[in-house]
Amino acid sequence: MIRKNLISFQTNDSFQLDAFLLLRSSDNKKDVLNTPIILHVHGVLGHFLARGTPRLLPSALLEHGINSFSINTRMAFMGQIMGEGIFDDTINDIDASLDMLRKEGFRKIFILGYSLGANIVAYYASKRPDPSIQGLILEGCSFSLPEAQRKRWEKWNSEPPYDEVYRKAKEILGPDPYKSSKDQIFIVYRAWGPTFNPFHIEIFTYKTWWFMRGPEAYNAMTYRLISNIKVPILFLQGENDDILEPWEAGELARLAHTAGNSDVMVKYIPQAKHDCMENPDETIGVIVNWVSSLDSNYVEMS
Repeated sequence: MIRKNLISFQTNDSFQLDAFLLLRSSDNKKDVLNTPIILHVHGVLGHFLARGTPRLLPSALLEHGINSFSINTRMAFMGQIMGEGIFDDTINDIDASLDMLRKEGFRKIFILGYSLGANIVAYYASKRPDPSIQGLILEGCSFSLPEAQRKRWEKWNSEPPYDEVYRKAKEILGPDPYKSSKDQIFIVYRAWGPTFNPFHIEIFTYKTWWFMRGPEAYNAMTYRLISNIKVPILFLQGENDDILEPWEAGELARLAHTAGNSDVMVKYIPQAKHDCMENPDETIGVIVNWVSSLDSNYVEMS
């Protein structure tokens, strides 16, 4: 039997989070609380709209005895368009989620971030050294969100170009972008490809862009932060990733290891693009084996 719970709760800055708790059923509550649980942090779309990892991985892991807590952060449902998706503020979302799990009595907590969520999780862990976190799983983690977007827009000759968006953002947001009450939605054409078709556009507000993709979005530059993370890290990247460059996971791992983190692993998933769940057997196997290597009491369900 599987226990499923939809939960809503608030962060310390009064943002409402929606979450899905997926647990193995047991008559012994202590057994449930001593089972590893993974806090899942999604990419752009949120857990309940996305395909692949955010939607499929929790139930797949439960078959191996690993619980999941999937949260929809303020970045969900295109928070970058509605103005509430401020990258730096996601630290409050993970704070509240971990508090919720601790209050329930969970102790073996891992955090998994997918795509944008991987950068969010890395940012969080770099600012919140927390002994209750057993390890991080960073799937499809960009070396630097701002630099990746700059390169992509230059590749496709975006309209407007990156530097023009930066100039306009400074003009609208003023000297203190975080406190600015002025914001606007803008569209970038040829952001993801060579045409003006909707599939190739990107939409932000100037404020959400500033803190996630702008040249001063330092917390979204994971290579600057990764050296501060001392808990075990598992990097996952598809061998055929069509968004990241092949070297990104390996270079982030090298930086973390050079800074003194001796427990860093990189796994490139064959026959997978940006979403590693394109090869579910390989992805699940890697995660289950890694979790079991860190938790000597973990027993995989047969």
